[in-house]
Amino acid sequence: MAVKDNRPFFLNLIKIRLPLPGVVSFLHRVSGVFMFIAIPFLVYLLDLSLRGQMGFQRAAQILSSPLAVIALLVLLWSLLHHLFAGIRFLFIDFDMGVDKQPARQSAWLVFGLEAICFIAILLGIYL
Repeated sequence: MAVKDNRPFFLNLIKIRLPLPGVVSFLHRVSGVFMFIAIPFLVYLLDLSLRGQMGFQRAAQILSSPLAVIALLVLLWSLLHHLFAGIRFLFIDFDMGVDKQPARQSAWLVFGLEAICFIAILLGIYL
């Protein structure tokens, strides 16, 4: 006798409200994808900058464009979020902060630390 499968066939991700630890987990994956996608572009810029003075000036010109600045800010956020969420997941792997309340608190801690570090780095760069 076949068992009826009650699982939905289509999940509308816009209607699903993830709890905060789920959002941190999802953004951890997204930030990893951003960093992976950025590798070829960053290697190209490194190669260009090491070719000589003209190459360095061209790389600096590319990095000073508004689109590149936005991409670098997204990459900085990706790095910070991936770092702090990864540390959070290491603690979870050791069964620390697995319960509902500590998991929520550590998720808020990840967002707080990444925001503080992001702002501190930006202030260090632009001041």
